[in-house]
Amino acid sequence: HFIDATVGGGGHAQAILEASSPDGRLLGLDADAGAIARCHQRLAPYGPRVTLVHANFADLEATARVHGFTEVDGVLFDLGLSSFQLAAPERGFSFQLDGPLDMRFDLRRSLTAADLVNKLSETELADLLWRYGEERRARRIAREIVRRRPLHTTAELAAAVIAAVGRRGRLHPATKTFMALRIATNDELAALDAALPQAVRLLAPGRGRLAVLSYHSLEDRLTKQ
Repeated sequence: HFIDATVGGGGHAQAILEASSPDGRLLGLDADAGAIARCHQRLAPYGPRVTLVHANFADLEATARVHGFTEVDGVLFDLGLSSFQLAAPERGFSFQLDGPLDMRFDLRRSLTAADLVNKLSETELADLLWRYGEERRARRIAREIVRRRPLHTTAELAAAVIAAVGRRGRLHPATKTFMALRIATNDELAALDAALPQAVRLLAPGRGRLAVLSYHSLEDRLTKQ
């Protein structure tokens, strides 16, 4: 019994199913309904060995118990966002594709990145960019965003960041701003903080393993702690 708490495009899930053949079972969760739909198609050949649920991993333990996944052999978290989400301009995750400032993994949530960008005070916005993006130029960026408000698209936000700090080096200047807004919009760190102890409780004593793939220092620090 394995749990993929961020099933995404289904690559890890498929590898786990292959490695645990013929009897291994997998529970896949994702906050993005689109990911669940894609995985239903990709993982269909594995039939009843796969259970897919549209759910946030903050509710990992309750979801697992409902579907009979207790004392599991492994739990996997692959944090961040997927290439499918980045490639869809209507989702608003990428500063390279113009689209609405959405950034929600789960479209059932009401709060969007546009709400944060347009409603927070300059100080609150700067604090958000520093806390979740570790953006050293947060105050300059926040000041420029507020000056240009309202902002409705990813291109408008990226332009505001470039106007505030210019362009230097290979990293796009809006990278940390977009990351910070995405993390805040989806309450990602709170969800991870809630999910990790639940994952540990679900592991089979003596043999269960928990693996977390993290991509920035905030996730990494929280996981290690």
